Amino acid sequence: MYAVIETGGKQHRVAPGDVVQVETLAGDVGAEVVLGRVLAVMNDSNELVTGTSLGQASVKGTIVRHGRGDKVIVFKFKRKKQYKRTIGHRQNFTEVSVSEILV
Repeated sequence: MYAVIETGGKQHRVAPGDVVQVETLAGDVGAEVVLGRVLAVMNDSNELVTGTSLGQASVKGTIVRHGRGDKVIVFKFKRKKQYKRTIGHRQNFTEVSVSEILV
């Protein structure tokens, strides 16, 4: 059984027991959290449930940790104009352990 959820503007395929990195969520480590919109659920009987037939489907999990991703270097450059600019960026994330999918 797995579900496709949307959180933080991104879609993730999750199953019970998975640990996923999502955009930063409010809450302390160890807190229960209900993850975003559920777009699709694949049942144990291999049938895909989507759209309005999902009803009040949700995905529950617990916050494992908060962290920051690897540094990404952004380099801006315009030739013949002596313009160069270097900027670094590290995206914040929350690691969530999926406990169950409720349909």
